[in-house]
Amino acid sequence: MYTKDEVIDFIEEEDVKFIRLAFFDLKGKQKNISIMPTELGRAFEGGIPFDASAIEGFENPQKSELYLKPDPSTLAIIPWRPATGKVVRMFCNILTPDGKPYLKDSRTILQNACQRLKDECGIEMMIGTEVEFYLFKLDENGQPTSETFDKAGYMDIAPEDHGENIRREICFTLEQMGMSPEASHHEEGPGQNEIDFHYSDALTAADNVATFKWIVNTKAASNGLYADFSPKPIAGQAGNGMHINISYRPAAGNTGKDAENLLPNILGGILKHIEEITYFLNPADNSYNRLGASKAPEYISWGKENRSTLIRVPSSTSAKRLELRSPDPLCNTYLVLSLLIEAAIDGIKNKIQPPAETVENLFDEEIAKKASLKALPKSLAEAKRLAENSDFVKKVLGDLIA
Repeated sequence: MYTKDEVIDFIEEEDVKFIRLAFFDLKGKQKNISIMPTELGRAFEGGIPFDASAIEGFENPQKSELYLKPDPSTLAIIPWRPATGKVVRMFCNILTPDGKPYLKDSRTILQNACQRLKDECGIEMMIGTEVEFYLFKLDENGQPTSETFDKAGYMDIAPEDHGENIRREICFTLEQMGMSPEASHHEEGPGQNEIDFHYSDALTAADNVATFKWIVNTKAASNGLYADFSPKPIAGQAGNGMHINISYRPAAGNTGKDAENLLPNILGGILKHIEEITYFLNPADNSYNRLGASKAPEYISWGKENRSTLIRVPSSTSAKRLELRSPDPLCNTYLVLSLLIEAAIDGIKNKIQPPAETVENLFDEEIAKKASLKALPKSLAEAKRLAENSDFVKKVLGDLIA
């Protein structure tokens, strides 16, 4: 966790020649501009300008100037760049010309949600993610094919699992960039992989997911492969999910929250709002081919240890966390975590209790019908209508529905 002065010293002492300033568009796609070390003081002072009209959903040409101000705590060396004349990256907040936070900046929206959770509920949300992706072979022109890197299945090992060495490279690179991967393995689909992260605060978790996807794409390309994070790359095979594990801890100086179990209220708040925020958790048409198929959740439900439900609560008495199983890796993690935090705030402040636990196997169609549970939206168009008509979404995100 670097300060501004420590970053300036680091740049001078470590022979850094390029500084990448990273930010995100509304869909969560990472963008960046590189500056020289001589511009770092200006970046910290007032920000580096960029053309906001070139970023989809930001501004029009008549009012197009925004500024990138780096967050020094996110400094990381890019380990696959040259050791001489190093390249580093920092995530940025976006500012308007008068120095105010830009209202469409995903990172700022999440920071504000985290602060409200601390101020209004006295806690900090902790997030651990499990991100899945497929590896496909490239053709002679370097274009992705439909041929997967291997034909292995869930938790298979080499030689069936061809992705073992690439996952190893990815995990080492994550560690070099200051992140803590928890586990990695082959997933159910052919050529499908998963890497899980240790818990961290929500902003760090979102930053880590963004960095992770960048590393995976880079390592796949360097091995002559294509990494696919889309929700349903192959019909009839397992889709790519991004399970989000949620727990909480008392905010600094608020030890009284240790004695309270707020998890039922957090669960109740998320279930209350899940329909109207699904558009952001599952942002592609292809997302709805995944939901309800190959063990991806379909119904608004929760259960202890039940992986057929939307939210799973571990059965261990010592575990105070829940696992949301519907999001997929194409989502804007910053906006998704913002919405989940605001749903948690609603649940805690209004003492919302979750519905009855689901004990049935909802992957059995006949059993699911008898359970009479409400289903998640069936299409992107339906999810978008729900989001557009949601006062909750408008309160959290304003007019960011694209």
